[in-house]
Formats: sequence, structure tokens, C-alpha cells
Amino acid sequence: MKTLRAALALPVVALAAITTTGLSTAGPATAAPEQPSRTITWAPCVQDATVDCGQLVLPINWDNPKDGTFTLALARRKATDPAKRIGSLVFDPGGPGGSGVLSLIYSPNMFSPQLMSRFDIIGFDPRGVNPHDAIKCDASVLAQAPTEAPDTPKGFAAAVAYRKTLTDDCRKLSGPLIDHVDNISVVKDIDAIRAALGEKKLTYYGVSYGTLMGQQYAEMFPDHVRALALDSNMDHSQRTTGFTVTEAQTDEDAFQEFVKWCDRDATCVLHGQDVNALFNRLYAKAQAGQLVDPDGQPITADQLSDLPVGYLYGPDWTYLAQALKSLADATPAFGPKADTPVLTYFPFAFCSDWKFDLPNAGAVAVERKISNAVAPTLRLSGIGWGAMTGCLGVDKVANPQHPYQVHGTPPLLIIGGKHDPATPYAWSVGAASQIPNSTLLTYDGWGHGQYFKSPCVVDATDQYLISGKLPPKGTHCPAVPPTTTGFAGQHSPLPSIGF
Repeated sequence: MKTLRAALALPVVALAAITTTGLSTAGPATAAPEQPSRTITWAPCVQDATVDCGQLVLPINWDNPKDGTFTLALARRKATDPAKRIGSLVFDPGGPGGSGVLSLIYSPNMFSPQLMSRFDIIGFDPRGVNPHDAIKCDASVLAQAPTEAPDTPKGFAAAVAYRKTLTDDCRKLSGPLIDHVDNISVVKDIDAIRAALGEKKLTYYGVSYGTLMGQQYAEMFPDHVRALALDSNMDHSQRTTGFTVTEAQTDEDAFQEFVKWCDRDATCVLHGQDVNALFNRLYAKAQAGQLVDPDGQPITADQLSDLPVGYLYGPDWTYLAQALKSLADATPAFGPKADTPVLTYFPFAFCSDWKFDLPNAGAVAVERKISNAVAPTLRLSGIGWGAMTGCLGVDKVANPQHPYQVHGTPPLLIIGGKHDPATPYAWSVGAASQIPNSTLLTYDGWGHGQYFKSPCVVDATDQYLISGKLPPKGTHCPAVPPTTTGFAGQHSPLPSIGF
């Protein structure tokens, strides 16, 4: 079944299609006695011979390497100026579930020319992401996801039961790796990548969920850090209500920035209308079971709340206005259309890293009420609410939240956007306040993934990664109009859904 955003023709980044076939760099996780490898075997990628694809055999369970191995897929674009090469820059595009391999293959200019001249750029597929060892689930089971909200006893019971059914099914198809996709395991994989590349210290750029990898790498391996640039940060100290509030606030803020644009820009198809009132009318129809998408499928109120955030990543305000108008007019779908892939990886990785205090329907109802209060138009954060309630019924969390404990690293760069719709600016502020020897760089504009939005952020990030020099404390980069964001006309290679 198509997601609502797909039905409404959300322009998605091709890189999000993590189920793309054709990668020949990795094999399935296995309990066979294959030994972990210490080197990477490189060969030209099938999709683009100018990129090298490689593989690294690693333990499924770092605490017990005898439990078997899986093969980690990597990609490399060599430094364009070998004489001035500094080393390797490892990156992760977030998600959780974004493919660093596909990002590198299909975004040849994903970093600035200056940065790409000085570093070999290394992308990797976190464990369970690459198609050859992906977390797999039966499509018929995925289609059984309950639609009733989990803040009623019936809905809560259905959500818990579905999570158990889904986990049991996916474990049968995916094998033991499904129980080891937590961020700590990924961090240990990253350190293995560093060692296999022959780097004494890690140079890393992580965006969105990739920042959690960088943050926890700094916790676990402070002596192995050269430079960490962390863009659009997670805050792993957030507990249940803090997570609810900050996510709802950031979605609402980003939506209201869209409303302001629509009010002042005559190119918006909703210009001259009260956009908040229009959304409220759509929400009332959804609550009454009378709202359908252009394909004739019913839209729930929570699905409607989730709709805007994908368009706000860019942001793609023009398409968001058209999508809302399409719903209001009950007209056919429009514009570039693409199916959004189901990230079966997301609920297993995310729920291995976050524990929420939601023991019953009443607790969920309390969080909804709090969310509604801070997000009067959207009512809740589609990403945050879906991620949180998707963990109902999960008892064992390998890597639960905690205040950061980072000591002994060189200076770190933390980047946050004022109107980020997915990872709240408050999270970047919070991470910077908890991590000693870090500097917060603020982008005063819109969208998710700030390096791709502003030449000012590009320059400050490049300078740090190349020389280790941080921008002055309190530096703000001015907002750039969304139609001109990105350097050299490039689009962000971030996954189109998730953090």
C-alpha cells in the first residue's frame, strides 16, 4: 500500500530507495564460521565505475563474535587531489536506515569540491540496511498494521500485538542480525571501518540519525576521534514527554514557516487563504472518516498530521501547498510521483535505541494531549509520534536514553537549524550543552540537514573537517531562500523519511 505522501506525489530522493537491487558488495548475515575481516576489498561499483564498492566482514554480536558474521557494504570516492589528501571522511546520511553506499553512488557532488579534493569519501550501509542483509519482513504482515490510534485500550492492544507479530515474522526472514541493529553495535562497526581504512583517528560527518552514531562514537572511542561534524542532531537524553514536546513543537514551527511563506508569496496556490483553517477543516474530515487521498484511500487524522513533514525537509513548500489543495479540492494526484519504500529497518533500529514510558493507552493519551497543546494545527509530529508509538510492546532496549558522557575528545562541531522539521533545534542545543569541547553552529533557515542548505554552513564545516578550526562560539549562518538552497545546485542526499 502506498503511503499518504506517495499518493500525494511527494517528490522523494531516489537515494531513499534502500531496497534498490544491483549492489554486489555484501552477502547475507550468517552463523557460519566466517572470520571477521580487518581489510576492505575494493572493486568498481556496478552502478558507477568511478566509485569503489567494498565489503567488510564483521561480527553480528560484538559481545559474542562466535554468534556469526554479516558483510558490511561500503563505497568510496577517492580524493580528487591526491597530493593534498588528508585521509578518509566517513559519513552517514541518517534514517535510521539511510544507505551511505547509494548516497555516494548517486550523489557525486554530495560534499563541496574543496572537501572532496582533500578526503576519500566513505559511505557505508549500517548493519541491516544493505539489500543483501536487510531486515526483511513479509509484505502481508506489514499490510496488517493497525489503523486505530493506540490511545484507546483497543488500539493499544492492537499495536502491542502487531509489534509482536511483526517482530516474529521479521526475525524468521532476517535471522539473528535483527536483534543487533542498535546504535552501539553500529558505532563498533564504524570503529572497525576506521581501522580497516588504516586511519588512526576518525574523521566523520553524520546528519540526522547519523549524529547519534557520532555522539556515541565520541562516548565510546574518544581517543580515536580526529574530527566529528554532527548536523541536525538527535538528543539521546530526551525521555518520553520531552521527546513528544520537542518533536511536536518543531513540526508545528516548520509548518507555520510554510504558512508565512504562503501568506506573502503569490506563487503559493493557497495564497490569500487561511492555511491553518484549511488544515483544520481537513483534520475534521479525517476525524469523521470523510477524507480520502487522490487514490481514493481513506486518510486518518494522524496520517494527515504526518503529511507535511516530508515536504518540509527541503523544504518543498510549493508541493506542500499543492498537496493540501489537492486534498481540499478532492482532485487527482499531481506532479512528480514516486512510491516511498517501506523502511522495515526503522522500527527495529530506532526501538533498540529509545525506551518510552507508555505502559498503557492512558499514558499514550496523555502524550497526545500534551502534543496537541504545543502543536495546535498539526496536533502531533508525524515522525516523532509514529516512531514512539511504533515501539509499543518493545520491552528490551539495548541502548536506552541517557545524558551524554563524552570526555577526552578533540573539539567537535554541532550544527543545528532553527526551523528543522525532524530534529528540533532544541536537540542540537541540548547535545552541545552536554558535550564538553563542542561548538554549536546555528543555521537560521529552514529544512533538514543544514550542510546542504547554506554556503555559510558549508564553509564552516569544511574548515573544521580540514583544519580542525571551529567557528566562533555563537556563530549564526543566515537563512537562504529554499529555492536557492544547496551548493552547486545539489539536493540533499538525506533519506526522504525518518530522522
